[in-house]
Amino acid sequence: MKKTLIGALVGGLILFIWQFLSWSALNLHGSNMQYTPSQDKILSALAEEGLEDGTYFMPNVKPGATAEEYEAYQKANIGKPWALISYHNSLNNNMGMNMVRGFLIDFLAVFFLCYLLLKNPKLDFQTTLVSTLMIGLIGYFTISYLNTIWFESSSIPELIDTIVQWGLTGAFLGWYLPEKD
Repeated sequence: MKKTLIGALVGGLILFIWQFLSWSALNLHGSNMQYTPSQDKILSALAEEGLEDGTYFMPNVKPGATAEEYEAYQKANIGKPWALISYHNSLNNNMGMNMVRGFLIDFLAVFFLCYLLLKNPKLDFQTTLVSTLMIGLIGYFTISYLNTIWFESSSIPELIDTIVQWGLTGAFLGWYLPEKD
């Protein structure tokens, strides 16, 4: 259990530090959050509509629409603009709690990974590194990349994150977890 906890603590820190670098110092995700000089007008228009906090896909059919209504909506909107909007009525800048939650998730992810890896009695550096990268890539393919298929966006920053953060974590765990001869 001690090995799992230490592996999760250090591995969680590796993930957390990379995520900080990726989102702030290196700004790898800047292309996913572009600036528009029209932001004040757009936000005012959204606020005037009285939207609830949430994520909106526009245009969209109302809940409970029939198959015929959905088909008509699709035909009417092909080739027209569309948007995916995450809307909040109030900016909440609770960075401290977000960072705590982020680290706890990183810790738990590596804790689960260590638990699985340590079930292998023949664990070595290569197996640990490759398994860690594969698990990271499974998450990337089934979440980030899948979203790019449906929402026509780029997930290159997330792919870089996946390879770097899980590669570094896998290298550390590959050195730390296997029994030393």
